[in-house]
Amino acid sequence: MNAVSRSGPSIRFRGRSFMAMTLVADVPLQQWLADFDVWLERSPGFFTGRTVVLDMVGTAASKAEVERWIGELATRGVRLIGLEGIRPSMVDASMPPLLRGGRDATLNISDEPVAVPEPPRKTAEPAEPVNLVVEQRVRSGQSIVCLEGDVTIVGSVGAGAEIIAGGSIHVYGALAGRAIAGATFGAKARIFCTKMEAELIAVDGIYRTAEDIDASLRGRAVRVWTEDEALRLAAL
Repeated sequence: MNAVSRSGPSIRFRGRSFMAMTLVADVPLQQWLADFDVWLERSPGFFTGRTVVLDMVGTAASKAEVERWIGELATRGVRLIGLEGIRPSMVDASMPPLLRGGRDATLNISDEPVAVPEPPRKTAEPAEPVNLVVEQRVRSGQSIVCLEGDVTIVGSVGAGAEIIAGGSIHVYGALAGRAIAGATFGAKARIFCTKMEAELIAVDGIYRTAEDIDASLRGRAVRVWTEDEALRLAAL
């Protein structure tokens, strides 16, 4: 009797990198949560649909404490894809996995990687901000993050795309996606674009959605800044 060899279904595996925001935990927990709640009030929906890793270095001494952190963030709409900085014994199969080997990044475009400038090393003197220039259109679903300084886009930002900058954002084209400035440098940041079509804009955690942008500014060159705890827009 001849053995018959049958080939099974082909299973393919591919390596792929995705950007995750790292949320750095701090103690005491209740004070950190109180500060986090204030930030969420000013930045509603910021974590919606985001991949988030929780860095817990020095903040948890037991599995129960880790579970509490996860639960508190879950009630605030933050879904974690991984944990860092704790012992393997503190994690079980019901929790996000323990991750190792993550690297800091200032930029990630989902399907067209662009060179990432090395962040400045910490010195006794304040570091000079990074000024990131992207000379291409940012398409729907793509995200650019540079928390060390300004972001300049030489081209348009499509609907569904997102720019997050520690400093200011400059868009030499239509801004139809989301622009979030001042994530690090706060109220000093600005947003400039040559054609305002944004879904959402924010400076220093103060947001405004498309519905709240004056119709007379749509399609025009606009600057955005904060003043007296409010977001201001004006035509250029």
